[in-house]
Amino acid sequence: MSKQKHKDTDTDTDTDEAKALSLGDLDLTRKLDEHDYLEAIDKLEKRFEAIQQAYLHTGDNAVVVFEGWDAAGKGGAIRRMVSRMDPRGFHVWPIAAPKPEEKALHYLTRFWARLPPKGQIAIFDRSWYGRVLVERVEGFASRDEWQRAYGEINAFEAMLADSGTKIAKIFLYIDADEQLQRFGKRLKDPMKRWKLSFEDFRNRDRWDEYVAAADAMLQRTNRPDAPWTLVPANDKKYARVAALTAIADRLSEGVDLSPRPLDPALEKAYRREVDGH
Repeated sequence: MSKQKHKDTDTDTDTDEAKALSLGDLDLTRKLDEHDYLEAIDKLEKRFEAIQQAYLHTGDNAVVVFEGWDAAGKGGAIRRMVSRMDPRGFHVWPIAAPKPEEKALHYLTRFWARLPPKGQIAIFDRSWYGRVLVERVEGFASRDEWQRAYGEINAFEAMLADSGTKIAKIFLYIDADEQLQRFGKRLKDPMKRWKLSFEDFRNRDRWDEYVAAADAMLQRTNRPDAPWTLVPANDKKYARVAALTAIADRLSEGVDLSPRPLDPALEKAYRREVDGH
């Protein structure tokens, strides 16, 4: 397994990594201290609360895609994102291998059924990109199928964007040593062992193949209306703030996040009710 090269340490979360289209260019040494992390996360949680409230009024909707290495922190980032959001206004979709009945249909079919209605946000913990990642590397899709999928995915996302859906895509990357340490922590924690499987270790044997597949995916599906943000995730605090900042920026584009003014008629109805008692 190849080793990831590192650059000099930096604590700034406003990085050029968001523009990189190769995992090898990521600076995995980036960190964020506890104080800065807690301050940033608090602001981000409030931003997502405001975004969701605005969507309820404007009818905007959004799709958020999380992809990345096993144990890279997708679940943790999602938990922070939705911590102050009303569960009636979003849905988190953990995506596993397709069921037998789903395999009989076009691979995008199961994702169409999970798209958000107006005013809501759909968050995908893994997604349709499995076609050009795990299905490519493990041979679950033929060469013709996964090569064709780049165009199919671009067309799929273009249709969503054309209909007004905002799309944010995050890829979290960690190196092999960090991943193994996190696997060890999961193994020791009875509440987290369920996250670990033999497949996680088998995937490490094909690390370079997954890197090649991810780089190809990033280069061929990064578009202005559905951009990728690559996040160096060896430091969980840094990764969460970087990922959630990119998502919040994307979801708030062109949206008025200021609180809605009080409806005078509603206030009048309240006063009438109060005065009547």
